[in-house]
Amino acid sequence: MSMLVGCGGSSSGSQAPEGPPPYPPQGSTWQWQLLGALNSEYDVFAYDIDLFNTAAETIASLQQQGRFVICYFSAGSYESYREDAGEFLDSELGNTLANFANERWLDTRSSNVRAIMRARMDLAAAKGCDAVEPDNVDGHINNTGFALTRENSINYSQFIAEYARSLGLYVGLKNNVGLAQTLEPYFDFAVNESCFRFNECARLAPFVDAKKAVFHVEYLSVAEVGSGELQRVCAQTEPLGFSTLVLPTALNDAYRFSCSEQ
Repeated sequence: MSMLVGCGGSSSGSQAPEGPPPYPPQGSTWQWQLLGALNSEYDVFAYDIDLFNTAAETIASLQQQGRFVICYFSAGSYESYREDAGEFLDSELGNTLANFANERWLDTRSSNVRAIMRARMDLAAAKGCDAVEPDNVDGHINNTGFALTRENSINYSQFIAEYARSLGLYVGLKNNVGLAQTLEPYFDFAVNESCFRFNECARLAPFVDAKKAVFHVEYLSVAEVGSGELQRVCAQTEPLGFSTLVLPTALNDAYRFSCSEQ
């Protein structure tokens, strides 16, 4: 999906026109599916899908339906099953991620790691993605096995965002709410997991105040949804303008509940 922004002349002495509004628009509907055969039947603004596992033809088909396509990749972890896994050096692989036995934290200060991430974003552009969702960019608050600092995370996120934008891609800040104030100017939208559960939704105020989309998910069971937990989540996030979904942790489209589509 492309966005055409028209330009016109202005008379001498007039104020410079404001830039285009934030994009994707705040409050946009969306679907997030990373595993399983893609269900493309949801009538939503945006689809967030796996960069490696989704064919360019599928991305083009979604865009022909008017969908804005966000392509997910991990920017801060090694995944043993990815096609470029052999390009990482042993010295760049840190501790295993909690709950993800096939993933290890990366030393994001490494020039080789950054070259691999540039190649991943090149792939996103080549496949026709509209945007990227770089995951695991908050190494400074995790047990990575490396002495990563807050400044390291800021620098790495800025590197990711600037390169994505140089390719004409929109880019979202994944989680990392503690750096939202600093990083909001570099990112076009936010993707957040479980801010309601961890009482962190207010920390995304920089994106809300900038009228940028916050694509938000809570992981609840169907039973929890039936007990009224969905309504409690929506009551907090809808006034903020979040685009809130309740999904299974596998992100496999086993079920889906949306605050805006109830």
